[in-house]
Amino acid sequence: MKKNYYNMFRIILLITFVLTGAKVMAADECYSGEGIHVDSGITSDFNNWLNNNGYGDYGLDRSDLEGGSFGGKVSSEDCAIKQPVIFVHGNSDRCLGGLIDGWQNSIEYFKLKEYRSAELYCTSYGTGSALTASTNYHSKDFIMRIRKMVEAVKAYTGAEKVDIIGHSMGVTLARKAIKGGWATDLLAGGDYYIGGALTSSVDTFVGIAGGNQGLATCYLTGPTTPGCGSTNGFYPGQMWWGIVFGQSDFLKELNQGSGYEGSYRYSMWSSVDQVVTGACIVWFKNTCQVPGQTGEKSFNSYPYGHIGLKDETGYYQYRMVNAHATD
Repeated sequence: MKKNYYNMFRIILLITFVLTGAKVMAADECYSGEGIHVDSGITSDFNNWLNNNGYGDYGLDRSDLEGGSFGGKVSSEDCAIKQPVIFVHGNSDRCLGGLIDGWQNSIEYFKLKEYRSAELYCTSYGTGSALTASTNYHSKDFIMRIRKMVEAVKAYTGAEKVDIIGHSMGVTLARKAIKGGWATDLLAGGDYYIGGALTSSVDTFVGIAGGNQGLATCYLTGPTTPGCGSTNGFYPGQMWWGIVFGQSDFLKELNQGSGYEGSYRYSMWSSVDQVVTGACIVWFKNTCQVPGQTGEKSFNSYPYGHIGLKDETGYYQYRMVNAHATD
C-alpha cells in the first residue's frame, strides 16, 4: 500500500512539473523528501562522489571560503528530477554571501519553483574579495574549475544536459569552459588544453552583464592590470579608421564562432550598468550580448544595475532556463 501511494505521488509530481513548465530529466525519475533546502557548501554526498571519481584535486567544494559552493544530494536516497542548473558568479563575488551576496536571490526564486539541492550547483573561483578584483583574469585555474564543475554535475546527477547561468566575468569564463580547446596562461605554464567542446551537454546558457567584447573601463586604464590585460583580460583594444586593434587574445579567440554555449543562448543587460558602463557599448558593439544569442532581456533603469541584473531577475532566469522565453 505504501508503495502504491509512493508511485501515485511520483506521477502527480511529474504532471505538476509538466504543467508548470519545469524541465524534467529523461533519466529514471525518483523522489526523496530530502534536499528541499539549498545550503552553503556542497553536500557530503556530492563531495564524496567528487573525491571518488577523480575530481578531488580541483577544490570544487571550496571549503576554504565561506559560501564558496552549494549543491548536491543530501544522501544516497536523494535524487535530481529537474535538469540541473549551474551558477557562475562574477569577479569578487562568491556562490553565496560575501559583500555581493552571491546567488542568494536566484536560489530563493528557484526554490519557490520546487528546485532542490540536488538540482542547483555552484563553485567559487578566486578569493571572493573586492581587493583582488583587478588581479583576477581568465586564468587556467578559474576556467578549469568551472569546466570540471560542469563535467562533474552532469556525471553525478546522470543528466543528459545541464543549464548554466553566468554573471559578469562568470559569463566569459563559462563560455570558454564550454568551448574548450586550447588556451594560454603565461602565469600557469603557458598553453594548456581544456578539453573538447561541451556544447551538446548544455541546454540553456544565460549570460548576465557579461563583457564579451571587453570593458569600456579598460579604455582608460589600458592593459595595465591582469583584469584589463591584453592576453587574458577584458582589454577591448583601440579603434583606428573603423578597425579595432589590440583586443585581448582571450576575447578574440572566444568570439571566433558562435552558438557553442548550448542549444539556447540568452543575454541580460542594462543600459545603466555601473560596471560595464557605456550602455554596454564597446566600439559600437553591445559587449553584454552573447554572440549568436537566441534572445535577450534588456533594462534601462534601476534597480537593474550590474548587481541588480543578477539579484532582481530570478523570474527571467527561470523563464529562460525552463521555457526558453524572455517574457
